[in-house]
Formats: sequence, structure tokens, C-alpha cells
Amino acid sequence: MPDARTITVFGSSDPKPDEPAYEEARRLGAAIARAGWVLCNGGYGGTMAAGCRGAIEAGGETVGVSCSAFGRSGINQWVQREVTTDGLNERLDRLIELGDAYVVLPGSTGTLLELAMVWELANKEFVARKPIVLLGAFWAPVVEVVSREAPRSSKHIDRAETTDEAIALLRDRLAT
Repeated sequence: MPDARTITVFGSSDPKPDEPAYEEARRLGAAIARAGWVLCNGGYGGTMAAGCRGAIEAGGETVGVSCSAFGRSGINQWVQREVTTDGLNERLDRLIELGDAYVVLPGSTGTLLELAMVWELANKEFVARKPIVLLGAFWAPVVEVVSREAPRSSKHIDRAETTDEAIALLRDRLAT
């Protein structure tokens, strides 16, 4: 799939197999693969491993962007192609650069940073319009608060309650 679109997925490194967040990310990874897209993420554990696992199980391709500054032992076993970076900023830049669209799962401050960066780049029109889909209701309060201060900023964000809705939104947004 050399011409396939790449979907960068941001999410938590904490969820374990059989936990709802892990299984949702696994479903999302499989759906991305079935759509013919490449899944890109941070390449480590939690939802990153789950998404890659789902994509591989569905016959898809995966890219993991690792960071040597983390000092972790390695990427998850479902990453097919690793992109190694030296620092956190470089890692985030590569994740954003590689993505034709973004899906944001629930997460902590790292995921918040990723969401804030892609959202700000869209708000300031520093990058071509790329879809940003928030999966689930987790980030809704953040969008609501930011939208009070900057009402037009929410035009860059789509929300999906389910994986199927997220894929449909991505298909629609990537087709235009």
C-alpha cells in the first residue's frame, strides 16, 4: 500500500489487554487497516500496541515513532516500521508530519499535548487541513472550554462516538 493514507492515532500508554480502552484502540486499528490506510502511532504500549495489533491482525501496515530520550527498551511487537527520534518534540513533529489525518483517543498529558499541537497547527493554518477526530466523549470538556475562548477553533475538530463513526468521518474528510 505505498500510496495509502496514513492515520496517526494518539492515545494512552496505560491500558492493558482486555481493558475497554485497549480493545477500542484494537478495533480502531483493525478498521483503519480494513479501510486501506496505514496506522501510525507512538509505537509503545497501551493503546499504541492495541492499535498496531488490530491493524496487523486485519492485514494492515503500521508505523511506530519512538523516542530515544524515553529510554524504553523498544517498540511493541506489532510495529512494522520504526521511525526513531531523539527527543519528544521531534517525535511529535514526526507523528504529525506522517499523518494525513489524526484520531485522538482518551489519554493523559502526553495525549493532551498531541491534541493541542495538531489543533493549534490547524487553527493557525500552519499545515494543510487534516482531519482531527476525537473518539469518544473524553475530550469533549476540553473542546467545550477552548471553544468558549475561541469559538471558531472547534471547526477543526470532529467527534465520533464509535470506531465506525470515526472511520466514516475520516473517509468523508479525506475524500475532499
